Amino acid sequence: MIGAEEAEALDVPLEWDGEVIAYVRIGSLADALENLVARIEDELGAPLPELDRTGKQIAVRLLDERGAFLLRRSIEDIADLMGVSRITIYNYLNAIRA
Repeated sequence: MIGAEEAEALDVPLEWDGEVIAYVRIGSLADALENLVARIEDELGAPLPELDRTGKQIAVRLLDERGAFLLRRSIEDIADLMGVSRITIYNYLNAIRA
């Protein structure tokens, strides 16, 4: 949350009893995948390329649950980050969703 003096045009006002008490800044969609990956890496305790196969499968499951693969080119981007092929990501997703 940010104060009124820092608010920008796209910030969402937070109201209480009809009065704006603060604003919430929603992150850019352009940064969404990077932010999701950073959170997953923090949760799993290692960068995506350093995870073993099971860790990468867990990361893909978490990314899928959080909507990462709804973003355009995300499968390719995640595959590049992990150091695996797109087919590997598709295989992980098929196993998760089956």
